[in-house]
Amino acid sequence: MCRPAVAASPSGRLASSSVGERPGGEVAGGLRALLERPFEELGLPALEEYVAIACLSPAFDPAFAEHGELRRAAELLAGFVRRHGPAGAAVEVLELPGRSPLLFAHLPATRAGAATLVYGHLDKQPALGPWRDGLAPFAATREGDRLYGRGVADDGYAAIAATLALRALEEAGLRRGPVVLLVEGSEESGSPDLAAYLDALAPRIGSPGLVVCLDSGAATYDRLWVTTSLRGLVNATLTVRVLEQGVHSGLAGGVVPSSFRLARHLLERVEDGATGEVRLAPCRVTPPEHRRAEIAALAAELGEDAAGSFPTVPGLELAGASPAERLERLAWHPALEVTGAEGLPGRLEAGNVLRPLTALRLSLRLPPTCDASRAAEALGAALTADPPAGAAVTLEVEEVAEGFDAPPTAPWLAAALDAASRAAFGAPPGALGLGGTIPFLPALARRFPDAQLLATGVLGPGSGAHGPDEFLHVPTAVSLTAVLAALLAAAP
Repeated sequence: MCRPAVAASPSGRLASSSVGERPGGEVAGGLRALLERPFEELGLPALEEYVAIACLSPAFDPAFAEHGELRRAAELLAGFVRRHGPAGAAVEVLELPGRSPLLFAHLPATRAGAATLVYGHLDKQPALGPWRDGLAPFAATREGDRLYGRGVADDGYAAIAATLALRALEEAGLRRGPVVLLVEGSEESGSPDLAAYLDALAPRIGSPGLVVCLDSGAATYDRLWVTTSLRGLVNATLTVRVLEQGVHSGLAGGVVPSSFRLARHLLERVEDGATGEVRLAPCRVTPPEHRRAEIAALAAELGEDAAGSFPTVPGLELAGASPAERLERLAWHPALEVTGAEGLPGRLEAGNVLRPLTALRLSLRLPPTCDASRAAEALGAALTADPPAGAAVTLEVEEVAEGFDAPPTAPWLAAALDAASRAAFGAPPGALGLGGTIPFLPALARRFPDAQLLATGVLGPGSGAHGPDEFLHVPTAVSLTAVLAALLAAAP
């Protein structure tokens, strides 16, 4: 059946026309005009309230149920959906026993069609140290086009953007299929609670034709960026123990092996200390040629800025001889980082003691198509086999997350994305492979194998995700919301 397409009317509203086409770019442009004021007057005040809630993810706040901040954030966002979403919306805050809360909303259809699932999360990373003068992680600050605060871009804006997109469609008189909004509370902990909620909600979610995830990144703020791949991850703690308690380093040093030296020796089994190359064969893959072509195109367009900018010290040499090589390393190469340590006192508290142990928190990033379970096994075997000097060595694996390599895009979605990006951003969409990890994406891909899966987001250059000075680039968020609305109208 032909559905009406739309065109911009002189009044700025969108008028229907009886053309056998899905809504195109002119729709996104008109929707963006409808969204600018509501985003400023409704969306940003709600985001400012959300910033003030220290709703840390369960991994960073094991007593989250007692503290109630995750529940408070979920109720805030649920209230926004109820007040500003379409009439007839069923909005709930669910809390399975022992699980973080989840916001679930079902928005009834205004025409026949498959459901669209829109995903976001409401839990936050910690402050991670002091922010620059004038900024605080849990107090929103507006500076020009930027709204600063922990969680604004990762990922508090998602529920607000989805709600305002639906509101704009209703105001424009555009019809859509049913929409399911799912905003979880454990993403920053690796989404350990998501599967339980998907199981519980399966009859109400059904089989969506499109899944849109609003928790990814952008290479620039001037267009829509579609995430084509993400790396996997193994998080683990390596502990090397040589003593039951510390002893005077002058009495034991040179006879009792240093736990730190032995830990360095073990890490050399995993990573070449001179080059940073990961030695474990199960952690390496060959990037597909179509991904290399995407990388080459992005490097040619953005040049030295393609791989992002980093607050490096003067003179630091980056790995990768060219922008394309750096992009490939970020998206498709494994990388090891020591992200934390125990057994090492602070510099001012350190005495002349040969310490009993060194414990290192390891973060091993994996290529998108790497088998993360095999990589974790290889990491464990390399670090615990034949302990040097007979030390007590253990490896505790805390998280194993698969990577993501996006499936082919259906022609209707490719056309809709191109039209919507050109209209809302003034530029065609870009393809971007990211070095981060989003565990729920492969989980959703497995759960809904017949759905089109689109991952996008607002975390662009300097946005401070997981670090100090996180901000939302407001014009980008408005444009992305217009694209989302256009996709909801275009979905079969």
